[in-house]
Amino acid sequence: MAVEELARLVVKAAEEKKAENVVVIDISNLSVIAEYFIVCHGNNERQVQAIVSEIRDKAHEQGYNVRGIEGADEGKWVLIDIGDVVVHVFHREEREFYNIERLWGDAPRVTFEEQV
Repeated sequence: MAVEELARLVVKAAEEKKAENVVVIDISNLSVIAEYFIVCHGNNERQVQAIVSEIRDKAHEQGYNVRGIEGADEGKWVLIDIGDVVVHVFHREEREFYNIERLWGDAPRVTFEEQV
């Protein structure tokens, strides 16, 4: 259950910084890399960096270990490794170009309903 809680936390943090088209992909049956890929984008480098910072900060606040962040300086495609959750934060144009969701087309998409 902790992995799902982390994924929810990442989605919420990304949405707080106005990330667009947040997609959660369950790759648990297709890869040993992680349980979930979360993909989202911002419209410029500054927004991408803000989304990344918010995700990192919220994960740390909740005691999760952010293992690594790659690409944050450029703000085009940032990879955040939080163990069983790997986050891809793209600049909009980079996301359209790479279209990594297509690569994981066989993996189910996950939606988290708001808990009351």
